[in-house]
Amino acid sequence: MAALKERVYARVRHARSQRGAELIEFALVLPLLLLLVLGIVDFGFLFQRLEVVTNAAREGARIAVLGSMYSTADVQNRVTDYLVEGGVPVTPGNPVINVTSPTLAIPGASSISVKTVEVRYNYSYMFLSGIASFFGGSFSSVPLTGVSTMRAEGGGS
Repeated sequence: MAALKERVYARVRHARSQRGAELIEFALVLPLLLLLVLGIVDFGFLFQRLEVVTNAAREGARIAVLGSMYSTADVQNRVTDYLVEGGVPVTPGNPVINVTSPTLAIPGASSISVKTVEVRYNYSYMFLSGIASFFGGSFSSVPLTGVSTMRAEGGGS
């Protein structure tokens, strides 16, 4: 009977000694899991900003090809409005909007007039920049560029 009692006590002691192991393993793995999840979220925000910047350039080019009805300031206002509606924070100097009017020469045909709208936006990381600074790295910002070129219909300049 004493041997059976000793075996039962040995099993109870063994079970008690393993109780904190899961907690310690979780504490070791949790920072890595948080880094992974926050990195995915941050990349999602980056990708959303890229799509909005690209579409803003397209919207600006649509306005620009309408000829003399709209000025360069109207194009820039439309791009800025699109960025704001898309949830992209706009600050002075960010984004930079360039509107150009190049003429494309097509071999064997006449040249065509086009409007090019380029939107440059510097995206600042939210989560990863703080974490990378602890390890001596830097994820401060990444430039996003959206460019759209459309043909100016009706000979508009």
